[in-house]
Amino acid sequence: MIYNEAIECASRENLKNLQSERLVKVVKYIYDNSPVYKQKFNKLGITPTDIKSIDDITKLPFTPKEDLRDSYPFGLFSTDIKNVAEIHVSSGTTGNPTVVGYTKRDLNLWANVAARSIACAGGKRGDIIQISYGYGLFTGGLGLHYGALRLGATIIPAATGQTKRQIKLMQDFKPRIIACTPSYILYLAEEMKALGVDPRTSSWEVGIFGSEPWSIAMRDTIDKTLNMKATDIYGLSEICGPGVAQECTAREGLHIWSDFFYPEIIDPVTNQTVPEGQPGELVITTLTKQAIPLIRYRTRDIVAITYETCKCGRTVPRLSKIKGRTDDMIVVRGINVFPTQIEHALLQVDGALPNYQLIVDREDGSLDKLEVLVEVDEKFFTDELQALENIKATIKRAIDSTIGLGVNVRLVEPKTLARTEGKSKRVIDKRNLH
Repeated sequence: MIYNEAIECASRENLKNLQSERLVKVVKYIYDNSPVYKQKFNKLGITPTDIKSIDDITKLPFTPKEDLRDSYPFGLFSTDIKNVAEIHVSSGTTGNPTVVGYTKRDLNLWANVAARSIACAGGKRGDIIQISYGYGLFTGGLGLHYGALRLGATIIPAATGQTKRQIKLMQDFKPRIIACTPSYILYLAEEMKALGVDPRTSSWEVGIFGSEPWSIAMRDTIDKTLNMKATDIYGLSEICGPGVAQECTAREGLHIWSDFFYPEIIDPVTNQTVPEGQPGELVITTLTKQAIPLIRYRTRDIVAITYETCKCGRTVPRLSKIKGRTDDMIVVRGINVFPTQIEHALLQVDGALPNYQLIVDREDGSLDKLEVLVEVDEKFFTDELQALENIKATIKRAIDSTIGLGVNVRLVEPKTLARTEGKSKRVIDKRNLH
């Protein structure tokens, strides 16, 4: 199902004209209403009259996440707080939280793109959708809730946690779609097996999974384990929440709704645009938001982009799955390592689970050491010791060949590693402790 064919299948020329029209308007709006941006523009000697089309976007300043934190709580808003209908706040684990607001028009936009995304994944009017993202200050649950309402689906607002209840809701209400994190759906599958329920018999046919990077190998594991079609949704609270981009059923990239969110892919070091198909940092400009529009926001997510028409018929640009984050990347002995690379390697090994921790350490000025803690199927802890050694060696070879770096591997039993909503804590860097 294509939710808005006129936009999703527009010619590149028509889409560019719409983007240009909206960029010109939003730049003037921000300049007139945001003291922070007005100061940024003046510092560069830019006025709204310098922006005549989308091609002029590179004249504009970048917006790092620190701008939101430094402007806490409402300093980056472009409208009076009395015009804001809803506020969401990040966790703020590394300083001030980021605060984003939505006017009623912004909420309408959010519902629009989330509805597009659900339809893009294969959803349709009348479907029952189980939303197992968090509700509240986190944008995940409410964003898809608004989208499902707009689409005309029936919503089970299950939220997070209460795993046994989630399974019972699926068994009793027979939802066709589930939306949650990819690691949580695999956790649900583990719990179903523990309850004597075959995950392949679930009613879920379509999964809409996001909020964390995940690999194609993990997607294949979800498909096989739960007999469903797992799709990737992309969003971030600073821009909109879920609904910025979404995989269609062809699953050859995430369609970014670029009539609202204009994408650039840049080299994170030089800040220059990289060629189509090459990985770089995703930068997004919101073209229509009122409460807190952002110009050239640096997401820190590493992706590639293509402008080729998709098999599904959509002509909007497509993003690759997230390859990593510039702020999650760790450098070990001069080699860039992303957690998703480790995940991909683990999912090639039968018996290894996609729950792991990376521990980077350096003692007494020696070389960096990378240790990978991996959960493996409990059967390996009851069989002969040789079986445990064999899977350990297999995992080490898979990781070493993926990242080109020798690692230490330590195996642990299932459910050993700390989780938040089914997700393992990924990286522990001890190097700065010595």
